[in-house]
Amino acid sequence: MNRSIIIYMLGWIMNMEAIFMTLPVVTAVVYRESIGFIYLGVAAVCGLLGFMCTRKKPCTKMFFAREGFVTVSLGWIVLSFFGCMPFVISGEIPHIIDAMFEIVSGFTTTGSSIIPKVEDMSHATLMWRSFSHWIGGMGILVFILAILPMAGDYNMHIMRAESPGPSVGKLVPKIRITAKLLYSIYFCMTIVMMILLLLGKMPLFDSICMSFGAAGTGGFACRNSGQADYTVYQQAVITIFMLLFGVNFNVYYLLLIRRPKDAGRCEELRGYLAVVAIAILLITINIRSLFPSLFMAFHQAAFQVSSIITTTGYSTIDYNSWPEFSKTILLLIMFIGACAGSTGGGMKVSRVMIAFKEIKKEMASVIHPRSVKVLKFEGKPLEHNTLRSLNAYIIVYFMIFGISTLIVSLDNYDFMTSFSAVAANLNNIGPGMSVVGPASNYSMMSYLSKTVLIFDMLAGRLELFPMLVLLSPGTWKRS
Repeated sequence: MNRSIIIYMLGWIMNMEAIFMTLPVVTAVVYRESIGFIYLGVAAVCGLLGFMCTRKKPCTKMFFAREGFVTVSLGWIVLSFFGCMPFVISGEIPHIIDAMFEIVSGFTTTGSSIIPKVEDMSHATLMWRSFSHWIGGMGILVFILAILPMAGDYNMHIMRAESPGPSVGKLVPKIRITAKLLYSIYFCMTIVMMILLLLGKMPLFDSICMSFGAAGTGGFACRNSGQADYTVYQQAVITIFMLLFGVNFNVYYLLLIRRPKDAGRCEELRGYLAVVAIAILLITINIRSLFPSLFMAFHQAAFQVSSIITTTGYSTIDYNSWPEFSKTILLLIMFIGACAGSTGGGMKVSRVMIAFKEIKKEMASVIHPRSVKVLKFEGKPLEHNTLRSLNAYIIVYFMIFGISTLIVSLDNYDFMTSFSAVAANLNNIGPGMSVVGPASNYSMMSYLSKTVLIFDMLAGRLELFPMLVLLSPGTWKRS
């Protein structure tokens, strides 16, 4: 294994985190909070260690999939470790596991929290929590690829390990330009959302935090009431942008280069919008009697469906009080998730659609054993490697899900609490149901359960295999 290049990349991650921490420092200055010195100190240590790791370029640039997976998984752990230090040092979240849970939830865009009253936190910490969503939404290593002129074949291994979806492709021939395009689209959409929220008279601080959270499909709120206190207009803007950030960014690239017909033919996009539309319609009908008007029922259904399927986790209402039919729909779309190539989590719409195509093909082969049918997705034949990796992903996904649920159940909460807690964290959603519903948090869970859920959040964000490769003894054998 090429350890020197892994250390070099980890150094750049620490350098970038040191720069990112200037935002909470500036926030502390604006609101005259002394915690800014703590963020500044952690940033200085992070930057110093990063400089030491990057001052000498690696001698060899041999870099394979194994190095890519290890770099990404270790990178996210290092990012989270330094990211949680201000919480621990300041005493706002004194226990290291609680602090790691909070910041991992931020960087993985999960939105699960152990903080009972977020308004008691400093503005700098609230900003850092929300900003961690934005950093993790597109991926810290994708950002590094966008700004560093690094040559070599290892760029694609990093992109594959960090980017969500069954397969990763290039928008343009060079990976660095692809990364720049992704972040340019991401940045511009975030700014547009901020402006629209400001036009709706949302406070500047809230507008920034809500935009960071929606862009990364995170879910941290800066108010104890979540998003319930915002106006219908402000909630509608958040709803629309949650859905937009759940779309494959390739679609936006096609629109930018004036190929709207190609964007409209995206099979995954059509499937995504169909699931959203059907879920909103069914829930609206089911909860109509709970609201004074059909419009408000539709509005609340649209917000929660958009929040859950994109794995953002924002909430305007405690949906635990909704009928079981509506809660079941929300639970099902937790697993589906957003589109591949978006900032959303879950299994991804494309995987679900391909899995159904495989089932349909197998059923046809039973009826007509001699028939030969080629599976296609987005108008292209699916390669054997894609199908093999998809099937492996689904098997590993449910193995991790089952084991995690079993361990979390040791806390002796009801089945829905344990089941939805794992579903919400493995799919990077945040709030679950029952005891861990949108009106509650994860503070009462044991440290063992929190540790398991930390792993689930990282595994879910990194598509499972990078974390498993990191823990595999064979990864560290010299070859």
